[in-house]
Amino acid sequence: MDQADAADLMNLIREELGLSERERRFPRKDTLAAVYSRTVNAGRRLAEVVEADFPWCREEVDGIRSVFRRYARRKREHNVLDYDDLLLYWRALAAGQGLGSRLTRLFDHVLVDEYQDTNTLQADILSHLCGPTGNITVVGDDAQAIYSFRSATVRNILEFPQRYAGARIVRLEQNYRSTRPILAAANAVIELSPERHVKTLWSERPGDRSPLLMTCLDEADQSDAVCRRVLEHRERGVPLHGQAVLFRAAHHSDLLEIELARRNIPFVKYGGLKFLEAAHVKDAVALLRILENPFDAVSWFRTLQLIDGVGPAAARRLVEWLGVRRGDAPVPPGPSPVRRLLAPGLPGPPCPPDVRSQLEALGAALADCAGEGVPPAAQVERIRRFLAPVFERTYSHPAERLRDLEQLEQLASRSPSRARFITDLTLDPPSSTGDLAGPPSLDEDYLILSTIHSAKGLEWDVVHVIHAADGMIPSDMATGGPEEIEEERRLLYVALTRARNDLYVYFPLRYYRRPRGHEDAHSYAQLSRFLIPATVRSRFESRVAPLAEELIDEPLQDEDQLSSAGHRAVEMSLARLWEG
Repeated sequence: MDQADAADLMNLIREELGLSERERRFPRKDTLAAVYSRTVNAGRRLAEVVEADFPWCREEVDGIRSVFRRYARRKREHNVLDYDDLLLYWRALAAGQGLGSRLTRLFDHVLVDEYQDTNTLQADILSHLCGPTGNITVVGDDAQAIYSFRSATVRNILEFPQRYAGARIVRLEQNYRSTRPILAAANAVIELSPERHVKTLWSERPGDRSPLLMTCLDEADQSDAVCRRVLEHRERGVPLHGQAVLFRAAHHSDLLEIELARRNIPFVKYGGLKFLEAAHVKDAVALLRILENPFDAVSWFRTLQLIDGVGPAAARRLVEWLGVRRGDAPVPPGPSPVRRLLAPGLPGPPCPPDVRSQLEALGAALADCAGEGVPPAAQVERIRRFLAPVFERTYSHPAERLRDLEQLEQLASRSPSRARFITDLTLDPPSSTGDLAGPPSLDEDYLILSTIHSAKGLEWDVVHVIHAADGMIPSDMATGGPEEIEEERRLLYVALTRARNDLYVYFPLRYYRRPRGHEDAHSYAQLSRFLIPATVRSRFESRVAPLAEELIDEPLQDEDQLSSAGHRAVEMSLARLWEG
């Protein structure tokens, strides 16, 4: 099961336990899945995880625990594993006295890349896997440990020398990507981290331009400055796809996207919906899962609701009629759920005639796919034909969604079996529809917009980092303790080191929000705390955008004058947005 499947199963259990019908708010399925995964991968007690990372759920720990217990039991009953189980069962295998020692003997040496992104559970697996000889080599950069939201912990790489006595550290300090001024700025940022493996990046690429720190009036002024710089570099011969705009959170680029569209600058944004997360793709995969495992209650529950006139309550009744295993109930005698749809002589399902005819069409499609020797691609093609009228009724742009299923059919043609196809699709899914269908833009060129997390490991000739304000970098949602703040520092370091030749960092002076009562609509921002120290600021060339310079130079004496200047700035910003 992928993450969405796991959340759907928890949602079923949540309803079965009556937790969705109480007067008090209970965590939704996505929150439950996040708590479960964090608990398993971090190896921490449920109560500790909830208290530290989900404090609004602290009064519901007992209910959450009951969901998790039934969830684990239900997975065993349905013969399925989730992503976290892959690690739990691997650790159990590696730690076993019999099979574990046999597994260890299969490897003389163990090599791990990107070790800074491992979690506690993975570190335990490696410890068992390499055995008492400790023949393990890890490659990683503690300064790029930015995935704690996936339960990764920087402690693994920081404490590696203590965990493996006699470990030797080889520092790879030569950087082949960036110029010296860019590396000097990045080194200055990370050198202020209180706990790290000490290293100083250097480069043979001299570079004659220092990174630029641009102070802007507001978000609109920032968007204007970014667009101007992007177009300037394009005229100098740097294609749009050789440039990237990076930001801490996906919504930080909202205003910039409007300005890019207004100026006819095409762009592609990374960090959106993945291919396998798209609802119409999950519909098709659910049918394949039913064929592979007729007692997969989650897939049946999703599939039955594709039928016109069937909602969640009716789907649950049909699941029971089909004989799909529920809770602690044993598998009922008689035909399998797939056969029951077509079996003659059995009482009809509890539903109206029009629903019954659609159920028969579903059963026919499944029966065609379940025949001997039907290749995976032919099964996807048959499922696509069954889903065509469903998509026409259910989704906008149904033709585009059916084309996605044609691409799914092409993928299936490479697999020897349905089981292998489902497994490969779940473990290593395409990251987007564009990965299957060709270039994401028909334009000659396009600018890259990306969250910093999605940009890790990538590089561009020119990088623009926006919203370098406290509350944005670091995020105000990640300043609860020293460990969170230090990860935010590493996040900025990752952003800076994506640039080859030119680096621009933008800081808006003001942010606008919906006013309440007589509040002013704007608030002043502070430069990111990671850029304030003199050792860091000295590595940047500082400039002020014309609008911001006008505001800074004005002798503002009182609040009325300040508010007046704010209104003028808003009007000027909106005029730029709406013109033309």
